[in-house]
Order: sequence, then structure tokens, then C-alpha cells
Amino acid sequence: MQMTNMSEFHGHIKRVLITEEEIAEAVAKTGEIISLEYKDKPLILVSILKGAYIFLADLSRAVTIPHEIGFMAAKSYFEGTESTGKVDITMDLAQDVSKYHVLIVEDIIDTGRTLKEVMKYLESKNPLSLKVLTLLDKPDRRLVDLESDYSLFTIPDHFVIGYGLDYAEYYRNLPCIAEFEEDS
Repeated sequence: MQMTNMSEFHGHIKRVLITEEEIAEAVAKTGEIISLEYKDKPLILVSILKGAYIFLADLSRAVTIPHEIGFMAAKSYFEGTESTGKVDITMDLAQDVSKYHVLIVEDIIDTGRTLKEVMKYLESKNPLSLKVLTLLDKPDRRLVDLESDYSLFTIPDHFVIGYGLDYAEYYRNLPCIAEFEEDS
């Protein structure tokens, strides 16, 4: 479904930053890169729920080599637009990551605190390798020393929704990345 006027679809959409077509093209290219880099290696794509689930599904289909997927949940936003600074790992992986090359599939790197904690935790489990792939990178907000190994888009310091990203659990189903506008 093509949505060209997002402000008519939802009153909280200020503007579209990244279209559905731009996302699809970037995911396809990234799938090719991952397929080449991890050929003949035991790969697990680890999604940080909930925001990255749509990205993981599309990326998994774009990766043409055998791989597993795993899920973790970590939380630092609690029904608001600002990170609380406290990170809770609320769901762990079922797989023993010491047998895999782990690629964390993240929706957005903002302050970096959540991802830094997840990486520290996974590193303690001795994976064969550990890298990070993020759909969105927001470097202006970074509070910790952290860079992704793969980043599809760099965005300015706006609160964004769509393609898995939410505001208070809503708007994940938008097919694009849009800037969120709170009520005035």
C-alpha cells in the first residue's frame, strides 16, 4: 500500500523521512552484503524486540544464505519519547551464541545505552564474532562510545515512528519512517 500523504493517515505524522521504497532498496543491498560476508559461517540474526521485528523479517528474506534468527528484548523507553537511561534485558536468547557469528539487528541507535548493554551481555557469552547492523543511526544523540558495523540510514535528532518503531506501542505498522509530532 502506497501512502503518500501520511498527515492524512495519522495526525501525529509530521513528515516522512524515509519512504517504503528507500527502505526496501537498502534492505535488499544489505542482504547481499551479509550473504557474502557470512557465506559458509554459522550466522544468527538477533533482533532486539519489539522495534526491529519488521526490519529483521525483511532482512532475513534478503539474506540468501542459511541462518538462524533469535530474539531478545531490552527496554529503555517507557511510554515516552525520551530514553530513561535505565536498560532492562527483559528476554534472553534461546540459542547458545558461542556457536554462532552474531549479527545484532537493531531498529535504531539513539543514545546507544541499550545496545551497549546488550552487546556487553552477548560478548560475555563468547560468540564466534559479534557485529551490529542498524536500520537507523542517530549519532547526534549518542551518549556512549558505540558505532554500528552496518547502518542503512543516518537521521537527524527527531523522534521517529514506523517500520517497527513506535510511540507508546502505536505506529509500528507504518511502512515508512516518519517524524512524530506530539499534540500541541
